[in-house]
This record gives sequence, C-alpha cells and structure tokens, in this order.
Amino acid sequence: MKNILLLGSGGLRVGQAGEFDYSGSQAIKAFKEEGYRVILVNPNIATVQTDQSMADEIYFVPLQHEFVAPIIAKEQINYIALGFGGQTALNLGLELHHSGVLAAHNVAILGSSITTIEATEDRDIFRDYLEKNQVKTPKSKSATTVDEAIAVGQEFGYPLMLRA
Repeated sequence: MKNILLLGSGGLRVGQAGEFDYSGSQAIKAFKEEGYRVILVNPNIATVQTDQSMADEIYFVPLQHEFVAPIIAKEQINYIALGFGGQTALNLGLELHHSGVLAAHNVAILGSSITTIEATEDRDIFRDYLEKNQVKTPKSKSATTVDEAIAVGQEFGYPLMLRA
C-alpha cells in the first residue's frame, strides 16, 4: 500500500489558515477512497482532520523539519501533499525538498511542483510571470528599510499597501 503524508495547517493562530481543515479533511477522504494509507501531521487537535476516524496515522507534532523528516523515514512515505495546510505546509515542503529529505526517501510531491510553489512565493518572480502572460498587476516593489519604503512611496504615490 502506498503512503501519503498530508501536512495540516498547524496550530491556529493569527496568520495561519484554519480554512485548510476542510480541504484537508476532504483530501484525506479522497486519498483513502483511492486506497492510499494517509499519514497526517497536524499539531492542532481542534480540527476535524485530526479525528481518529480520518487519517490512518496522526502525528501531533510541530510542522517543522526536525519533527517531520523522521516521520517520512519511519512511515515510508511515497507521496506528500503540500496544498492542504496553507503557508505553513508550503514552507515546510520547500524546506524538506531543499534539505534533500524528499529525494533521499524518493517522496513525490502531489499537486503543485516545487518550481511552481517557489514562483508563487517570490513576489518578483510571480509578478514577472504574470506580466509575461499579459496579466495586469498592481505596481509593486520590495523595500527592506524604512528609507526604501519612503522612496517607493515617493515614486508610486500614495496611498500604498504594505505587507510584512
């Protein structure tokens, strides 16, 4: 039987997505209907997907490399689903890929590829891709200091939308 690791969204707090519980729950059901063994890592016990009747194995550990890498080895994971845990799962998936853990255990990524995830995570790459495909986007520029942000404001005009 093939094993799929599904990364949940982690503990709910400001900045982490609780809405991924529903999509993750539906993914677990679909994977199991297709005959896969589903291993879930999600430290948030207040989610539907962590119900004992959902996944075949549930790990209530932080969504961090040092906790998930040993699970991949122990459970002999064949596939990993990164699209059901929001930013937390995407970041961890990138880290597991770049550290070589996924390649070392021959784990295939389900859904969006690492290249696609990286392109959508880097605002400049994403904007360039959209422009190349003639998709209109708002003007944007990165600033890492207050002085740079003020200079962008003077260049673009106000009001501005800022993101940390």
